[in-house]
Amino acid sequence: MIEVVGVRFKPVGKIYFFSPKKEQFDLETPVIVETARGLELGYVVIANRQVTENDVVLPLRAVLRKATEKDVIQYQKNQEDAKEALPICQKLVKKNQLEMNLLEAEYTFERERLIFFFTADGRVDFRELVKDLAAQFRTRIELRQVGVRDEAKIIGGLGPCGYSLCCATFLSDFDTVTIRMAKNQNFSLNPTKISGACGRLLCCLKYENDLYEEILEKLPDVGSIVHTPEGDGRVVGLNILNELVQVDIFERKNEVNRVEAFSFEEVKLVKPIRRSKKDDRDLAREFKAILD
Repeated sequence: MIEVVGVRFKPVGKIYFFSPKKEQFDLETPVIVETARGLELGYVVIANRQVTENDVVLPLRAVLRKATEKDVIQYQKNQEDAKEALPICQKLVKKNQLEMNLLEAEYTFERERLIFFFTADGRVDFRELVKDLAAQFRTRIELRQVGVRDEAKIIGGLGPCGYSLCCATFLSDFDTVTIRMAKNQNFSLNPTKISGACGRLLCCLKYENDLYEEILEKLPDVGSIVHTPEGDGRVVGLNILNELVQVDIFERKNEVNRVEAFSFEEVKLVKPIRRSKKDDRDLAREFKAILD
């Protein structure tokens, strides 16, 4: 087992693990740590705990020290100066006639570099822009192109549910979301219904998917032939949360009310119809065609 603390550098940013070097750190304690881009100030969001080696990437960097009041003041000044740098960079973008959308700027703790985050439809030749920015701010300049999901996380906004975007309020990482998750939950494959502000599939489709998959393992697929207390029939629908199977009874061919609902314990599979990975690929291509 290894003792670690979790440190976050942005309010809803990714959590990184560091070694506390046998020192105790409380939640929300500002600390100075060494990262790939130099010294950084972050806040402890996971207090000292023991984890296995499989839970972390070794070797772990150590927390150098608790941040002083002077460090915190420097950190806050960096944030203010970075905000002021953004409109200056925007003017230089227009001067160089570049097709890019600036999102935010960020100074490293010791101001060794100034990082600008942006989105663009394609590759951007920003070599001249970097020269102009370096001359303006007298420090090393980095320009980082991010995706539309990162853009939504930075800008924020409201989701179709009416609440603030999950990615901008509590999601540290982006999980993979697939069209199969929407299908599992019987959502209409209408892009306006299952897409978020970023234009990608809603992150919340992931939240309950494990439960739906667990229940679906018990239920026969739509199209399967099953035996029921009312006779054999074909599965035409599923009520997943209630674990009910809707069956079109063969023996009621000429009757109006031929579809009955049964609990999954009441049906016995006669002839299964299993979806394949090819079905999932076809479904994904179909959805992409709708988006295009």
